[in-house]
Amino acid sequence: MFTKIIVATDLSPASDRVIGCLRGLKPLGARQAVLVHALGLRHLDVMKYELARLAEPRLAQQKAELEAAGYETTIAIAPGIPELEVNRIAAEQRASLIAVGSHGSTLAREVLIGGVALAILHRAMVPVLVMRIRITEQNHAAQCEAICGDFTQHILYPTDFSDDAEHAFRYLEAIVKAGAKRITLLHVQDKAKIDPHLKHKLEEFNRIDTERLERHRDALLKLGAAEVNIELPFGSPVQEILRVARDRNVSEIVMGSRGRGFIAEVFLGSVSHQVARHATVPVLFVPAVRG
Repeated sequence: MFTKIIVATDLSPASDRVIGCLRGLKPLGARQAVLVHALGLRHLDVMKYELARLAEPRLAQQKAELEAAGYETTIAIAPGIPELEVNRIAAEQRASLIAVGSHGSTLAREVLIGGVALAILHRAMVPVLVMRIRITEQNHAAQCEAICGDFTQHILYPTDFSDDAEHAFRYLEAIVKAGAKRITLLHVQDKAKIDPHLKHKLEEFNRIDTERLERHRDALLKLGAAEVNIELPFGSPVQEILRVARDRNVSEIVMGSRGRGFIAEVFLGSVSHQVARHATVPVLFVPAVRG
């Protein structure tokens, strides 16, 4: 499923932690990795050769770690800004996944997700795995660790039943085929849209959406899932997704990166954007199918 992975690196300790997590993707078919470092140059191309030379030793270290994890690894150093270069190389390499950390070199304690990671996600044409980097302090110095592990242990799939959410479900099915056993299916009845004028229809909405979730549950059980639970809360989609991920000890969230009514200009206010910013577990975002 995820045969070739683009690994975005800024050469920071956070990038090292992301690379260390990628062993967990081996059960999902990951075999090749392209380690991409973008220099971020907009105009001073004359500097790219010197900057590339300075980056090579750290890239060699990270390449060795990926190879030790069983990946056939190549390095790509690109002169431009990361969100453009990472997605360009992903398209050129026909990659099946982009892996990126939630923030990088600053290690700022209050950073929720780096602007680069969000920009990559915003432009992505292939699935993006965003991994959370947690900042701790040891001996009065900031340290980082990646929150990862077995990506197939317990997966949360939030859906709004849009075409893009259904496309993400195809990936969930493939993950179940690869060995995932425990799944939670979640649809949130959006209080902001239902209250107050549609509150009288909530029971009907619950009946219809329960049937939809049950069809998904039955499909996953047929594919080999051992446990599939359904949750249908009433409230804020973002808050409920984060609550269920926390309370149910979820190891990964799989969801569409677009929802109903998506246009590029409103991405910053979307559910997927807010989940990307606030989730404390890895999130696999599956982009819309674009014609």
